[in-house]
Amino acid sequence: MDFAQIDDHLTAYEDRGSGRALLLVHGHPFDHTMWRPQIERFSLTHRVIAPDLRGYGATPLGDTTGSTGLGVFAEDLAGLLAHLEIDDCVVVGLSMGGQIAMELQRRHPERVRGLVLADTFPAAETDEGKAARNAMADRLLREGMRGYADEVLDRMVAPYNTHAAPHVHRMMCATDPAGAAAALRGRAERPDYRETLTTVAVPALVVVGRDDTYTPVTDAEEMHALLPDSTLAVIERAAHLPNLERPEEFDAVLDSYLRSLVRPS
Repeated sequence: MDFAQIDDHLTAYEDRGSGRALLLVHGHPFDHTMWRPQIERFSLTHRVIAPDLRGYGATPLGDTTGSTGLGVFAEDLAGLLAHLEIDDCVVVGLSMGGQIAMELQRRHPERVRGLVLADTFPAAETDEGKAARNAMADRLLREGMRGYADEVLDRMVAPYNTHAAPHVHRMMCATDPAGAAAALRGRAERPDYRETLTTVAVPALVVVGRDDTYTPVTDAEEMHALLPDSTLAVIERAAHLPNLERPEEFDAVLDSYLRSLVRPS
């Protein structure tokens, strides 16, 4: 991996391939290796940038008050793009990564030449959801990641997708509990991105696993309806991580979308 010193913070990232830039933003509680199949596939045609977000993987949490807002993640990504002298890119975000992608779109639309939102949702957190996220943050700090990873594995990866489960479980167990807890607290206070979606001026792709119970197909359909120019793809026989559960199908959808961006109008 490479490391970039941006202001007072160090960011770890993988930079592979050449051509138009593709920024892959991982979800919680994972790291950039959740994009391993896509890094291998799309670095043949694009410059693929896959960072570890602040507090995840090899990127340190740094100074924090115990809460990492989505705006912090978005500014980290904008700083990384500037460091790499990348003017704009296609941003692909899954779950929390999708919400970070929406925050990047809200703050820096000039950086986003294409937007891919996978297994995510745009609404602000409910009061009940805020309480649950903060309670989980307390639990992770108290108990570590293993118990949580054991409990949620069958929702992250459908039980019939046994090939993907070991990698997902390893990522979750390896995550720094302090980083995961800070992100949970930050997400509890996220804004509502539905109005932002209506202003997206570039073509978008919305992807969801058919059996995702965290962000069901109805959430994807809502985002598809809000976006002015978007395509909706439902990946069959996948749950919350279709890029790992059904990489061939996910990659085919993403490849078709990327090709559409370079076609003459």
